[in-house]
This record gives sequence, structure tokens and C-alpha cells, in this order.
Amino acid sequence: MRKSSWGVVVVTALMMIGVPGAAGGATARGVVECTNTELAASYHATGAATSHRYGRIVLRNGSDHPCSIRGYGGLSYVGGGDGTQIGAPADRDPSRVRTIVVRPGQKVVSVVSAAVASAYPRHRCRPAHVDGFRVYVPDETHSQYVAHPTTGCRNERVHLLSHKAYRRP
Repeated sequence: MRKSSWGVVVVTALMMIGVPGAAGGATARGVVECTNTELAASYHATGAATSHRYGRIVLRNGSDHPCSIRGYGGLSYVGGGDGTQIGAPADRDPSRVRTIVVRPGQKVVSVVSAAVASAYPRHRCRPAHVDGFRVYVPDETHSQYVAHPTTGCRNERVHLLSHKAYRRP
């Protein structure tokens, strides 16, 4: 095999095993990982079904430069007017994890499913007013607050929230 053919073989192999940035186009190579400085979080309800509410956490790049994001962030209910966590943090719904370059003005979303607290017996749930969400950008240690008044469960063994990895809208 000629020397120039090895590059094609290596890139093809990397694409097959899912190494980020191996496919050309917009890659994460040389692009810094997104932080709270670049991204602003919001929540958008999308629907409801029996005992569940659905929505999306949206992260929008408000900076003047691209950054990259990969995987799951953190999500939990908070309340008490002071950011105290209410109940268990969100579980991760299995979904495809990709590295995404988020250019200025672009968004990524994490699909959220929330079980309704009233679906659980009061003595098990221990209902509590929720002010909103604590949202962590992937690999970030500081969170953002997003208002979303609802009712949660104080019992950390009751898992009301789940979410998927970030993806393009």
C-alpha cells in the first residue's frame, strides 16, 4: 500500500470506531470546550402524556467564538428560593454521544422527561415546591439556574427526571 493511502485507511478506521473529528467538516480539533461563559441555558416545554411532562434544555452559544460540547450535562430540581436541590438528580437516558461544535448563535438541546410527582404516593414522594432547574454544561463545575416552577419529590429514591445527551435541535 502506498504511503498516501495509509492516511485514508487511518481516517476511515477512526470514523468506523467513532472518534470525534475524524470525518472532516466541522470538528472539535482546536475548538475549546464550552463553559458557562459561552453558553446560556433555557427550558422549553414540548408536551405531556399520562403522568409525564416533556421538554428540552437548550444551550445557546452567546459568545463570539465556537466551542465544543460532548455528552450529558447535569440536571436537577432546585427550590426553597436558595437553590437547594429537591430530590434525585436526573437519570441519563441512553442516547448517542457526539462531539458538537457550537458556533456563535447556535444551540444544542437535551431532551428531558419529567414524571409528575402526584403519580407517587405522598408518603413516598414527600412533595415539595420546585423553583426550577440546576443545569450543568458537560464537564463544567458551575451550574446555571433556569426557572421552571413545578412540584418535585424530596425523597431522593424517587427519580422524576431523566435526560438525553446533547444534540443539535
